[in-house]
Amino acid sequence: MWNGPVDLRTGQFVYVAIPENRPLHSGLEKPYRTLEPALEKFGARLPKNLASRHMHLDPDFGHLTYGDQGDRAKQLRDNLQAGDLILFYASLTDINGAAPLVYALIGLFVVEKLLLAAEVPPHEYDINAHTRRILKPDATDLIVRAKATVSGRLNQCLPIGEYRDRAYRVRQDLLEAWGGLSVKDGYLQRSARLPRFLDPPSFLRWLAVQRPTFISANN
Repeated sequence: MWNGPVDLRTGQFVYVAIPENRPLHSGLEKPYRTLEPALEKFGARLPKNLASRHMHLDPDFGHLTYGDQGDRAKQLRDNLQAGDLILFYASLTDINGAAPLVYALIGLFVVEKLLLAAEVPPHEYDINAHTRRILKPDATDLIVRAKATVSGRLNQCLPIGEYRDRAYRVRQDLLEAWGGLSVKDGYLQRSARLPRFLDPPSFLRWLAVQRPTFISANN
C-alpha cells in the first residue's frame, strides 16, 4: 500500500488506486506508470514495488463507476437506490510534511443505477476494475453507475480526518456538522461495514458550503 501525494496548501492531490491482484482481460490493464507525470508535479515517485504493477482503478472517475464484491456488494445492493450519494475518501501524504497522513474526501457519486459486473457486455469491460477482471459467469460483483455532471473526482480534496483514540477518525467538529455516522466515533480506517450518514440533509448542507468542483481525469 502506498499513499498518494497531496498539497494541503492547495488541496491538489494525485489519486493512486490500490494494486490489482486478479487476472485481467488482455489490454485492459491500468499500469501505475501512467501516474508518473502527475506524481512528478508533486515531486513524488512511485515505489519500486508498484512501478511494474497494475492498478485496481476503483472508483473509476473517468467512467463514473464503482464496483465491489462479497458482503460489501450486498451492502450496496441493499442500501442504495437511484439518487443516493456515495462519498470516496483516501489517506494521502502531504508533500509539505504537515501531517503523517491526511484523510480526505476525494470524490462523490450520485447513483444512477446498479448492475452486476457479470452482465456487462464485453465491449464495456473497460468501465470498471471489476469488469476488467476475468469473472466467473455466476460472479456477484456489483457495479454502481453514477450520474454525469453531478459526480466525479474532486478537483481539490476536502480533509476530514484526525488521529484520535488510537485510530484515524472523522474530525469531531465534522461529525457534529454532519449529524453523525453509523460507524463508532467516525472510524475511518478500512472496515467490513460501509459507513452511512445518520442525517444526510445535514451532510448535504455542509457539502454545499464547500462548493466542490470535479475533474474528469483519473490523476
